[in-house]
Amino acid sequence: MLRQPSILHLFKGDWGKARALVENWIGSRTVAAMLLPWAVASSAWALAQIGDVEGALSRVEEAERLLDKQAASGIVGHRGWAYVAVSRACLLLGRLDKARHLGDCSVASSQRQPGFRAHALHFLGDLAAHRDQFDAESGVVHYQQALALAQSHGMRPLVAHCYLGLSKLYRRTGKPEQAQENLTAATMMYREMDMGFWCEQARLM
Repeated sequence: MLRQPSILHLFKGDWGKARALVENWIGSRTVAAMLLPWAVASSAWALAQIGDVEGALSRVEEAERLLDKQAASGIVGHRGWAYVAVSRACLLLGRLDKARHLGDCSVASSQRQPGFRAHALHFLGDLAAHRDQFDAESGVVHYQQALALAQSHGMRPLVAHCYLGLSKLYRRTGKPEQAQENLTAATMMYREMDMGFWCEQARLM
């Protein structure tokens, strides 16, 4: 998985810090060409999360251009993660059709990268759980697939996110015991990892 410091803050939900770090990274011009789409896409996600719609849309467009260029040249690199990050920005911005397309691109481009694939599958679970795209069966399948990959590769933040997503779906489909079981697991993990933003999200359920 990528080791750029901003990714830790994206995982923890520290959006302002993530944005500052990734923007400084981009501005320093030290980003390798192969990683630039990842950096720009991550910026789009952080900007969308903090409510900077104009800035996020600009970064989404830039990330798409960079990803299209990489795809045309056959470069794989970290495209799987970049597609996930820009998909999340689109989901937050309400661009659901584009979010689905980019999410599918993430799955397709991460066939041999199980860590990125786990994130892509989790995103598709979140998309299926969206009120305007609700598909409980698809959501559960994607969350469970992401969970299995995340557990087998020691991706604890993503494991917790999968539990939280499953909890939301089970609650909405009238399965309170399964919902509570998954919520308890997610909350415990968030607390252990000091993921305050996500602890609050779990508390509000």
